[in-house]
Amino acid sequence: MVVASTIIAIVMASVALFIRMRAARKPASIKKIILPPLFMSTGFLMFLYPPARVNLDEALEALLVGALFSLLLIRTSSFEKRSDEIYLRRSKAFVFILIGLLLFRIVLKLYLGQQISIEETSGLFFILAFGMIAPWRIAMYFKFKKLQTITE
Repeated sequence: MVVASTIIAIVMASVALFIRMRAARKPASIKKIILPPLFMSTGFLMFLYPPARVNLDEALEALLVGALFSLLLIRTSSFEKRSDEIYLRRSKAFVFILIGLLLFRIVLKLYLGQQISIEETSGLFFILAFGMIAPWRIAMYFKFKKLQTITE
């Protein structure tokens, strides 16, 4: 089960990386920045399933680790104005950071998978991912708005 979920995580990360690289070719918008964490937030419904629930300390730790990881993403995400539109600037470091984060998460998942149930592990990694994506997207929103007001 752990091997299968790891393979699925690698495939999903590859798809996300591909989508992210293609998205840089199109103009950014507030909707494109804000909607992913909002859609992702529906994943918190998994905690209605009792085996997926984690204690508050573990949830806060996962959220904090995610927030720390988001700092790398925030630093490598910036916008630029091209032909009267705002685009996400590609960063070569971004790809390596995403791959590094994926490898770290896989190693952590393999370790935690031996300590706690797969449902709890899934819950913790969802919280970690949300804790990483939400601050990153909020920072992107402010960077976008700043560039938008400067260029108006």
